Amino acid sequence: MSLLFTIFALVFLTQLIAWIGQSVLLELVYVAYLRLFHSATPAKQKKLKSEILTLKAELLRTSAQDQFAKWAKLRRSVDKGLADLEKINGEISARKSSFSMQFNSAVWVLTTGLQFGVGWWYRREAVFYLPKGWFGPFGWWLAFPFAPAGSVSVGVWQMACKRVLKVAERVVKEIAAPHMEAPEKSSEPEKVSKKSD
Repeated sequence: MSLLFTIFALVFLTQLIAWIGQSVLLELVYVAYLRLFHSATPAKQKKLKSEILTLKAELLRTSAQDQFAKWAKLRRSVDKGLADLEKINGEISARKSSFSMQFNSAVWVLTTGLQFGVGWWYRREAVFYLPKGWFGPFGWWLAFPFAPAGSVSVGVWQMACKRVLKVAERVVKEIAAPHMEAPEKSSEPEKVSKKSD
């Protein structure tokens, strides 16, 4: 029975990730990753952005003709700040790209890869046996490809679990759809009460 629940749990995990969305999970996990391991970089980026905005505001208030030395100094500071910000943005972008690839690989291994692995490892095992004669001559299909006759194989059980979860998702969406829609406005115009003088 533990094989039955293990396969169901793997299929459920895969469907749960599909329901939530892998990109949403990536963003959530990436934010947590940044806060835990690279909290200084976003703080540095935010500080640099605010400094650049302050310098730009001061640069706009400074006349290039009347106060050229001050204006040139501010201009160099803004240019240096923008170059530093671009460098930090490049580092963050490269880090996110690398993290995204690793995250997607880990999700694939923990869901699809693990399902393939379990399916291959237990390919000759029966998840459970059916009462004799339930499906007649089609009973061999439930044991496909290598499970004993009269049983349900790992591959068939995975397909059945996935199908049931997809149907359950559709049912939940159909039930929740009327509650999620915006309330309709009544077609009757509102009556305005007029005060008589």
